[in-house]
Amino acid sequence: MKTLTKKSEGKGSPASAETTRDCGGPPISRAAERMRRCRQRQRKGLRYLGLEIREREIDALVRQGLLRPEQRDQNSDIKRAFYRFLDRTLGE
Repeated sequence: MKTLTKKSEGKGSPASAETTRDCGGPPISRAAERMRRCRQRQRKGLRYLGLEIREREIDALVRQGLLRPEQRDQNSDIKRAFYRFLDRTLGE
């Protein structure tokens, strides 16, 4: 399924909301897209958690060899290191 993303000009108005649509189909609101992703995660038994992490926790990931020091400022690398920590700790 091919999708197109459109971002309208202007701030604060409904017309400025980013929309996604299937080629040839009606636009899909960002709220509908979030709900679709939420339902996909639920079917997979996953939950989304926004997580704040402290510098000392990043330091711990580096000390445990889960994150290289040069990766400490890259959120995607921190996320992968944290997943490795959870897998190691919880025995996945």
